[in-house]
Amino acid sequence: MRAIWKGAVSFGLVSIGVKLYSATEEKDIRFHQVHRADGGRIRYKRTCSVCGEEVTYDDIAKGYDIGGGEMVILTDEDFADLPLTSSHAIDVLEFVPAEQVDPILYNKAYFLEPEGAATKPYVLLRDALLDSERVAIVKVALRQREQLATLRVREGVLLLNTMLWPDEIRQPDFGFLGEDITVRPPELAMASSLIDSMTGDFQPDAFTDDYRAALQEVIDAKVEGREIVAPEEEERAPAAAVDLMAALKASVERARTARGEPTGGREPTPISAARSAQKAAGMKQAGKQKTEERKAAKAPAKKAAKKTAGKKATEAEKAPAARTAAKKAAGDGNGGKKATGTAKAPAKKAAGARKTTRKTA
Repeated sequence: MRAIWKGAVSFGLVSIGVKLYSATEEKDIRFHQVHRADGGRIRYKRTCSVCGEEVTYDDIAKGYDIGGGEMVILTDEDFADLPLTSSHAIDVLEFVPAEQVDPILYNKAYFLEPEGAATKPYVLLRDALLDSERVAIVKVALRQREQLATLRVREGVLLLNTMLWPDEIRQPDFGFLGEDITVRPPELAMASSLIDSMTGDFQPDAFTDDYRAALQEVIDAKVEGREIVAPEEEERAPAAAVDLMAALKASVERARTARGEPTGGREPTPISAARSAQKAAGMKQAGKQKTEERKAAKAPAKKAAKKTAGKKATEAEKAPAARTAAKKAAGDGNGGKKATGTAKAPAKKAAGARKTTRKTA
């Protein structure tokens, strides 16, 4: 790309040297005017309507018609004396949210490239714009004209969008604006359904200039001596739909077919659609209420379960102690039995001795 302008962005007391590049280019196929018989180029001579002489570029000035056949002539010196204080600067005036700038004001787009040692402040301004989520309103002089513009960030580069002045935007003045036209709810509902069926994310690369491609094919065929094949014509909408609802329904069906969605069946009416939406909302609310009720019902149960679990845990903690005490008690009982058995042994021995004595006697 070739830089078309050099200057600086004035950001407060910071000056950022930049180069300006055209950010867009037209891809139209251009033609020359030629003589149909032999293909010769048609040339136009710059001639004066007063003296009839051919005029060179150096002798051409700018004239403003004030009416009545009178012309005010302005030279380059006249333009040089105009108070264009921003002739070599892009003056930042303020920062505003991007959505506050009406797209109808945008005119042309230019890329800004930092020049020399201006890379650091350039990146600083770029990152500050991104962080603030705003665009800068600036003034710049291009082609001997002061213009209003915006500075925003696109793909890591500062983009300058020149704008039209507010008084350059025409006010619409059409007869139908004063007419009392009523749109019926079913028509509005069907139109909304059509919008829904055609809704998607904007991807510019998905769209192509079919006319330019077909025209290029015609040119290539002419050059190569091939037969020109006429492209297939797309189905055109009728100039005036007899039945607006029928046209809307057919459009919805076609849009769904194009998106690969199932078609057919009865199209919901606005009333049924509203009832369905109301029913869905009611079911959603009822489900939410039931969920809250279940949660409320579960809360005491959870509390009771937690209490029971705590009780069981306490009992489980007490169980070993209880078993130890029981064992001890059992041990003490066995010891008593042993002691009794030991006490009985001498008595048995004594009884045996007495029995022996009696027998001897």
